[in-house]
Amino acid sequence: MEELAELKRQLMEARPVGWDSLPDIPLYMDQVVGYLARQAAVFGDGDGLTSAMINNYIKDGLLERANGKKYGQEHLAYLTAISALKQVMSVREMKVLTTVGREMRAPERQYEYFCKYLDQAMSDAAHRLDENTTDHDLPKLVLDLAMRSYANMLACHQALAILAQRTGHEDLLNKKKK
Repeated sequence: MEELAELKRQLMEARPVGWDSLPDIPLYMDQVVGYLARQAAVFGDGDGLTSAMINNYIKDGLLERANGKKYGQEHLAYLTAISALKQVMSVREMKVLTTVGREMRAPERQYEYFCKYLDQAMSDAAHRLDENTTDHDLPKLVLDLAMRSYANMLACHQALAILAQRTGHEDLLNKKKK
């Protein structure tokens, strides 16, 4: 199936740039939004970040404020990760993960881990696709992918709750929005 072959190719190739390839000059918000659209592996409209979303992530404490009105490498790294994580985690959940990450590692190291695990996950998903899948077997493939996503999501949420509890950040998960 031609479409699955193309999807498999995209999953194997679509990767954000490494830390050293992130722009080393600060960017304004509109430049950040445009840059992130090229960084993220998205195959449809509406999955990217908007300036309003970025401002909300700052208000929620998920992301540091801009330096003046400019965003640097660290902002771009976190926003690249947020672009992917927002598909499967709430802001509160992402905040636990980024807070613990900040306590344990430098931003460059965190971003390196993000890129490594994203690469693994994208490659694993690509390998699940068989371009010889027939129209008859396509529903089975979709169900298989959906159930794997569901199981991974359940495991992710429970592991995150354990992480929050072990690091003393369970309050971040339990906070109600004001």
